[in-house]
Amino acid sequence: MKKLEIVETKIHFNHDTLKTWLAYWRFKEKKIVFTNGCFDLLHQGHVDYLSKAADQGNILIVGLNTDASVSRIKGSGRPVQDEKSRSLILAALRFVDAVVLFDEDTPLELIEFVKPDVLVKGSDYAAEDIVGYDIVKANGGEVITIDFLEGYSTSALIERIKKL
Repeated sequence: MKKLEIVETKIHFNHDTLKTWLAYWRFKEKKIVFTNGCFDLLHQGHVDYLSKAADQGNILIVGLNTDASVSRIKGSGRPVQDEKSRSLILAALRFVDAVVLFDEDTPLELIEFVKPDVLVKGSDYAAEDIVGYDIVKANGGEVITIDFLEGYSTSALIERIKKL
């Protein structure tokens, strides 16, 4: 199998393929970490955040907003990169084990499906306010917030590009 094909196997467009991997990881007693986002124009801040999320367990699953979802949340003109590009770039990161696209405005349904051991979001959220907090806690998991790397944001990057 070629390197790109290996990366592509980490991308899940439906729950069926992910279900098989979840069963395998649980059988192997892996600690599953989940986080989510738009991850438009991947930058150093994203890499820092995702690597710290991956450090919280053995398997990192990234929920990725579809293009339609990003447009509803961020407005017209977003995302800058389509979902195929964003998912491929995320999947290429060594510490990302799975990328799962979701079309809803929040990852609630996906979190209910995955039932992660650890739910991670940025520290701009209070843990109790994070979507899926109650589900993860009810299943004996933990919810962790991670500080963002200061000076890095996709919106700021887009604004800088517009000024060029």
